[in-house]
Amino acid sequence: SGFWMHRNLLGGAERFRIDGEIGGIGGDSGGTDYRVSARFDRPATFTPDTGFFLEARAQELDEPDFRERSVRVGAGLTHIFSEELTGEAGIAYQFTDINDDLGSRTLEHLLFPASLTFDNRDEPVDARSGYYAALEVTPFLGLDQSSAGARVYGDARAYLGVGEDDSFVFAFRAQAGSVAGAGLTEVPPAMLFFSGGAGTVRGQPYQSLAVNLGGGNRLGGRSFLAFSGEVRAPVGGKFSAVAFADTGFVGQDSWGTENGEWHSGAGFGVRYETGIGPIRVDIATPLDDDAGENFELYIGIGQAF
Repeated sequence: SGFWMHRNLLGGAERFRIDGEIGGIGGDSGGTDYRVSARFDRPATFTPDTGFFLEARAQELDEPDFRERSVRVGAGLTHIFSEELTGEAGIAYQFTDINDDLGSRTLEHLLFPASLTFDNRDEPVDARSGYYAALEVTPFLGLDQSSAGARVYGDARAYLGVGEDDSFVFAFRAQAGSVAGAGLTEVPPAMLFFSGGAGTVRGQPYQSLAVNLGGGNRLGGRSFLAFSGEVRAPVGGKFSAVAFADTGFVGQDSWGTENGEWHSGAGFGVRYETGIGPIRVDIATPLDDDAGENFELYIGIGQAF
């Protein structure tokens, strides 16, 4: 991945940024993903704390259960409510070409994305205290069919440091999502929910939990829950150890946990502190019939959440 950014495009602190990314190279879960995007931000457009933005994005996602090509263009406003609370709202058009277990189809949507983010963590990449909460609400209207609905996603995290210099840290995370008002075939697969992998349930294969349509066919769910807990402890010098457990749910209905499945995982990890955040190495196993037999390895920069 890489980006180019101009921080003063028109002389009024306008930012223009172009991003490019290629992911999944050499992976065995899905194929290679491509993404290119551009965004123009103009600060202090209506008030000193309200900005205006234009954005465009084209991407191809080659995931285990679907292949999606999409183009999206939109505009909106950002607002700084305080040092800890920010928000964004806009309107966008998206064209999506889909190939999944239900066949091939194209969708056109008018989206109305809005988000709020609260963040008072002491250090985002290695938090020892504070809270983080993000709420995303995206009403949508199908332009090539009569479907309309909304996608809701929330992510809440809490950190508690104990001991001298908060050397021991208890970290907790809860995620929840729902797609309401539209059927599974009327929503782009990337807007549905899967579970399994570094961002949801470690120890379970990437996106291994989905809605089982029968006959080996799968699709993302309309409801999603995930909970994670970690204990982080120093072991000497720049090294620390982590123990963690995760659980996740994906369901076919918009709400409730009746028509769906849960899965869980747990493991241990090591962190090495650097100037840009800890280097993370985790190993985890499922908490089901494969416990202690199958393992997943994760390497990255920064804490898992």
